[in-house]
Amino acid sequence: MSAPARSALPLPLGLILALIAGVAMPAQGRTNSQLGARLGDGLAAALISFSVGLVIILLIAAILPAGRRSVRAIPATLRARVFPWWYMLAGAIGAYFVLSQGLVVGVIGIAVFTVANVTGQSLGGMVVDATGFGPGGRRPVTGVRIIGVAIMLGAVVWAVSPKLGEALHHPAQLLLPMLLPLTAGILNGFQTAMNGTQTKHYGNFIPATVFNFVAGTVVLGIAFAIKLGIAGPAGPLPHEPWLYLGGAMGVVFIGLSAYLARHLGVLLTSLGMIAGQLLGSLLLDAVWPSDAAGIALPTVLGSLLAIGAVCLASIQPGATMPWERKRG
Repeated sequence: MSAPARSALPLPLGLILALIAGVAMPAQGRTNSQLGARLGDGLAAALISFSVGLVIILLIAAILPAGRRSVRAIPATLRARVFPWWYMLAGAIGAYFVLSQGLVVGVIGIAVFTVANVTGQSLGGMVVDATGFGPGGRRPVTGVRIIGVAIMLGAVVWAVSPKLGEALHHPAQLLLPMLLPLTAGILNGFQTAMNGTQTKHYGNFIPATVFNFVAGTVVLGIAFAIKLGIAGPAGPLPHEPWLYLGGAMGVVFIGLSAYLARHLGVLLTSLGMIAGQLLGSLLLDAVWPSDAAGIALPTVLGSLLAIGAVCLASIQPGATMPWERKRG
């Protein structure tokens, strides 16, 4: 495997962008959940979100000169076979995540779902970086990075601990449903790597993001058609425009993760986005609370610890630690 290429993106800026991408994820989840509640159909809300995201990224591709250039480069890139054609189906993994969310959140709760999914994202990121599957080549999973991942998992558990509640009283009943968010998280690392590889060869993130939304929309459309034949249609579409912003937020985190995978590696991109998810959830609870419980101290401290875990995991191999510097 080749060594990772030198990145033109400064590491601090890359980490900030990963945090921004992560913040967009709970915002999308909260918006889609509200849309699903109004429709009485979470799957319909997910399909609408993907469809809106597809329209937005197609408009971006049509309006921006760089977008038009990258789209025109698609045929030549595919003919050159610089990556397998099935990389363009990476968006199906996003659809799988949405389906797993709809199937098991009501069974295991959002806190357990989050812990299982984040564990999968961390494992998937380590595997992708260690094997060189990502666009930046092989990135060693050092002891410092493993410690950073362990701290991140602890931070997530700490942050969601106020909402674990009764779920942990029946652990045997959680094991099978937890496999869905766990595998969705593992696959997310490969999705990020496939998107990043496409972005590397197309020259920007737009074509990969387009293919993501196309694949996800098709998968969710098939699932919705099956459900429609069994359970009938969802409720009428609400009139509030903000309920349809989930797709725009999806464009933000899918596009940014595809761009960052080459520069940061998949593991560090995933950890930065996880920290962003916690911070975004904290911000949402402050300005748009989902219940009357308010913000718990463990959630604040766990979110801050997550940022520390990302900083630790970002230490480059061979870097001199502060305590290792010789005194003059």
